Amino acid sequence: MSIQPLVLPSDDWSEWLSSHVLDGLRCAGEILERLKARGGGDSLGLLGLWNDADIALRGADAAAELFAVVHPDPEVRKLADDLRQRVAEARNDRDLDRGLYDILAASSTTGLDAAALRMREHVLRDFRRSGVDRDEATRARLREISERLVVLGQEFGRAIRDDVRAVRIPPEGLEGMPADFVAAHPPEADGSVTITTDYPDYLPFRTYARDASARRDLTAAFESRGWPTNDAVLHEMFTLREEKARLLGYDSWPDYDAAVKMIGSGSAIARFIEQIATAAESAARRDLETLLARRREDEPAATTIDRSEVGYYTELVRAEQYDVDAREVRRYFDFTRVRAGLLEVTGKLFGLEYRPVEVARWHDDVAVYDVYDADDHLGRIYLDLHPRDGKYKHAAQFELVGGITDRLLPEGVLVCNFSRGLMEHRDVVTLFHEFGHLLHHVLGGRHTWARFSGVATEWDFVEAPSQMLEEWAWDATILRTFARDENGTPIPTELVERMRAARGFGQGISLRTQVGYAAVSYLLHRDRPADHTAAVSSAIHRYGLIAPLPDTHFQASFGHLAGYSSAYYTYLWSLVIAKDLFSAFDTADLFDPAVAQRYRDTVLAPGGSRDAADLVTDFLGRPFTFDAIAAWLNRPVASIEA
Repeated sequence: MSIQPLVLPSDDWSEWLSSHVLDGLRCAGEILERLKARGGGDSLGLLGLWNDADIALRGADAAAELFAVVHPDPEVRKLADDLRQRVAEARNDRDLDRGLYDILAASSTTGLDAAALRMREHVLRDFRRSGVDRDEATRARLREISERLVVLGQEFGRAIRDDVRAVRIPPEGLEGMPADFVAAHPPEADGSVTITTDYPDYLPFRTYARDASARRDLTAAFESRGWPTNDAVLHEMFTLREEKARLLGYDSWPDYDAAVKMIGSGSAIARFIEQIATAAESAARRDLETLLARRREDEPAATTIDRSEVGYYTELVRAEQYDVDAREVRRYFDFTRVRAGLLEVTGKLFGLEYRPVEVARWHDDVAVYDVYDADDHLGRIYLDLHPRDGKYKHAAQFELVGGITDRLLPEGVLVCNFSRGLMEHRDVVTLFHEFGHLLHHVLGGRHTWARFSGVATEWDFVEAPSQMLEEWAWDATILRTFARDENGTPIPTELVERMRAARGFGQGISLRTQVGYAAVSYLLHRDRPADHTAAVSSAIHRYGLIAPLPDTHFQASFGHLAGYSSAYYTYLWSLVIAKDLFSAFDTADLFDPAVAQRYRDTVLAPGGSRDAADLVTDFLGRPFTFDAIAAWLNRPVASIEA
């Protein structure tokens, strides 16, 4: 009998969501009580019960987390937030249950295979990281902290989602914008035009608008979302994380968080940030000098480039020096064609077929596909790719169902905020990136143990498969399969080659910008400064080289501070690995089935069943190195080490 996907409701979402989540929590609780009642015995049986409870708890959490940020009904979103708190309470009950821990810790390892042994080790490690082996008073305080951190994370994200700001400009302020953007922004009754901080407005406007004052106003609005509400939220969040880490015997939150990642420690994060900053220094300085020189053609007295200008002048340099006008490029990236092309490209690459299905979903924008390998039903994906009120504002993959061998099909949801018409090429790259997470979830979704299913590797590896898939959005042969203008003419190969050449300009400053964000993520947790805004401005200016605008508060809408905490460095660490992984592919034939299948089998399919470093070694035939990213930066990076 085939496994059936989860059936979503066609109406009464509140009833369905409550039942789904609460049934999952009740099921998990009953299974854990059975485990405690056994009190010992067959180790594999004990782990099996733990796994069954984990599956139920994970399913409840996934649904609550997803619909808290995507459902169009604010009442359903609020209900989902409330249910997430119930899930957090249940998870704390489990993770701080000394009786459960003692039973599993006393279980024998005899007869367990490698996967079961790894499962047992990870379960016991997770118990200890929750504080189950601490005294009763400490466990009680850790419970309070964990439950409060869930609420703070919800408040932080909600403040960002709900704070859509706007600037109003005269129609002439649209000078330089693409024709389709102008057509989509007609003057209102008072003659003004409204530009919002949502991505489909913000990103093109800061790239093309010639009105420097309007660009600056919109950038200032964008980089102050969530302020002042999130200032107090972040202070409390960082304080509680620090307290939790110290109660568990760590010197700082970054040390606690990094202990189960590839990088290993907070001090290693600091070293890595400095080393990557040094590696990108010369390229970033060259980029900055070029940008400033171009700005001086417009303003001879200019001495700096600010964050409202970097995108605009980067685009001008690429247009003037590389003959790449992004307004011309975007003509080839109609959203509908791009979405179809993404599925065609990844289907061909990994031997997959995406079959559209008409099923109940939470919004008409959502497209649903079942994923097959020949007749083998691998999973289901949901693509929710356009902005709307109350929806998550960034781009991410969310789990709906975690895959379990012979029991549950993996189901994942891609949540983005793209234009419904023409897309920027950078948005095409983002779509490929995020789809990489979705593929990882589905292709890594056949495991007995829920703990290892899907995107379950060390967290500082999870971006590597996604970053690597971006490369397919830069290949002329691949782009020409779906990138066509309104007349059906494929994007010229020569234009793609110019795009690739122009890609090199700005990569230094782009990398240093990411280093700046990594430093913000790390330093706010390590130092917990009284004035976040001053500390953020200093870190971004030092590491990113371009200071924030005055009176802006980037951290208040830096959503990764909730989910990634002190580990935004992950994007840079993963980039090192992604560049090395890509070196195994033949750039003359990115559809080579042998390499792609080996990558699917050795990197994606294992999920978290092995350490990420071992997965990479299996694929490359050697440990990963920094050679590929050094070549990308066009300079040696031999000094970089964890």
